[in-house]
Amino acid sequence: MYRTNVLTCAGTGCSASQSSEIFENFNKYLKEYGLDQEVKVVKTGCFGLCQKGPIVAVYPDKTFYAHVKPEDVEKIVSEHLYKGRVVESLELSDEDLETHEKILDIDKIKFYEKQQRIALRNCGKINPEDISEYIAMNGYEALGKVLSSMTPQEVIDEMKASGLRGRGGGGFPAGVKWQFQKDQPGDEKYVICNADEGDPGAFMDRSILEGDPHAVIEGMEIMAYAVGAKQGYIYIRAEYPIAVHRLQVAIDQAKELGLLGKNIFGSEFSFDLEIRLGAGAFVCGEETALIASIEGKRGMPNPKPPFPAVSGVWGKPTSINNVETLANVAQILLNGASWYNQIGTEKSKGTKVFALGGKIKNTGLVEIPMGTTLREIIYEIGGGCPNNKAFKAVQTGGPSGGCLTENELDTPIDYDNLIQAGSMMGSGGMIVLDEDNCMVDVARFYMEFIVEESCGKCTPCRVGTKRLLEMLTKITKGEGTMELLQEMEDLCHEIQDSALCGLGQTAPNPVLSTLRYFRDEYIAHIVDKKCPAGVCKDLLTYKINPDLCKKCSACARQCPVEAITGVPGKQPFVIDEAKCIKCGGCMTACHFGAVIRG
Repeated sequence: MYRTNVLTCAGTGCSASQSSEIFENFNKYLKEYGLDQEVKVVKTGCFGLCQKGPIVAVYPDKTFYAHVKPEDVEKIVSEHLYKGRVVESLELSDEDLETHEKILDIDKIKFYEKQQRIALRNCGKINPEDISEYIAMNGYEALGKVLSSMTPQEVIDEMKASGLRGRGGGGFPAGVKWQFQKDQPGDEKYVICNADEGDPGAFMDRSILEGDPHAVIEGMEIMAYAVGAKQGYIYIRAEYPIAVHRLQVAIDQAKELGLLGKNIFGSEFSFDLEIRLGAGAFVCGEETALIASIEGKRGMPNPKPPFPAVSGVWGKPTSINNVETLANVAQILLNGASWYNQIGTEKSKGTKVFALGGKIKNTGLVEIPMGTTLREIIYEIGGGCPNNKAFKAVQTGGPSGGCLTENELDTPIDYDNLIQAGSMMGSGGMIVLDEDNCMVDVARFYMEFIVEESCGKCTPCRVGTKRLLEMLTKITKGEGTMELLQEMEDLCHEIQDSALCGLGQTAPNPVLSTLRYFRDEYIAHIVDKKCPAGVCKDLLTYKINPDLCKKCSACARQCPVEAITGVPGKQPFVIDEAKCIKCGGCMTACHFGAVIRG
């Protein structure tokens, strides 16, 4: 029995910041200090507060260390674990806490104060590669309850009553989808977990799979029992190696304990599960394209109907839910639909996980009750924009979503409100933008991504998005006209009305939302030939104010193309605009405000 547990984050973000070396160093120094039989080091999934990683938490001392480096480990071991003295220099700062008590109590850390963790309940708390730790957290209890005391229809009725809607973006009620499949004739049916998370800046599903893979497996087993399936697939992109590894470990462990396979819990229910790797195509997040990929075909969407619940993988009835949806299932069955549907809003029940990124102080994973406002997420959880920059917009829903402004900050977050505001929930990416972002360039960035990821099957998406990108590029270069702006807006609506799949139909959203809220920036690019945010290089000019120039030559030394000339100590420096590549190095080098960007 260990007296102390040291939890080290081993999610992708912290792994990229040497958390593996931190783990190894703990084991090394614990052995040196003779503590290896008293203190256990545990690799966990993401704690959520990614901006503070790598994170090390010490239980039962309730100590939370942030930005830990491998070289810090010996000090933690010698001072804290050996001598009992907390290393204060590595703890969270007072500004991160509700009180000045340096403790791990989640309610005392501002980042978690307004969160309610259901899908993320075990992330950062258990070893995802040890099934016994998941079982200790009531793991597989819901599956046992379902198989021993509920009929498939009772399970579906409970899911319907819970109000759980698909967290992959569409927001379709999970219980209704399961009912459609159950009602289809035939004994051969399939269930699929969609873990093909492709939105820029989104890492919710990856983190759940890395931190709590059994929650998803248990959810899939319950879904399979309810709809009458005996085989399931987890479709996950190969770029998620840690998640893939932990999923496979979890599947193997569940099979070894008889929690996956034949006659689970001694019942007549048998279910097998396999992993299918995707090659990273964004379009394979669309369910019919995903099905084609599982079947070994090129991942391209097909017209609906028929819907997958009627004719899915191998032409058989199939239910597809994403990772976050499935991570909620066991908790709903364990605690009851009435418990779950008391959380959230009237039409959007439960919680939603967001990947909070961009120009925000506290980047990371956030799980909040539906109905929480954007303002609460961005300012009270996220801490606002760094460096005292002014908030400008937030992009929700990834490339399929849209930008919302300060006027929408008090909008309660749910499926319907976000669509009404001109964006969408999507899978849960939330990118914050500040005063230094050009909204025309933001639209161009997302359109560039969409063009690259279009499967090319339908003309509106294949050709239409390419034309939109060309138009946006012209505007960022100062070559746009007001007529072009109208043509671009018309083309957006034509693509929305005629593209084959949901991804194509929502592809113009970033353009339409930025036009709706930031048309003045488009006009500035077109009429004034200026980028108000100073981002679009073709519209930038750099000049040196001779009255402020200290003749120090710092700007000239920084210039990579020798576009700045002058005589140090005697003559003010000037920029040759014909040679200038607009890198901004001169402005960074000048500490006297003499370099002006126009």
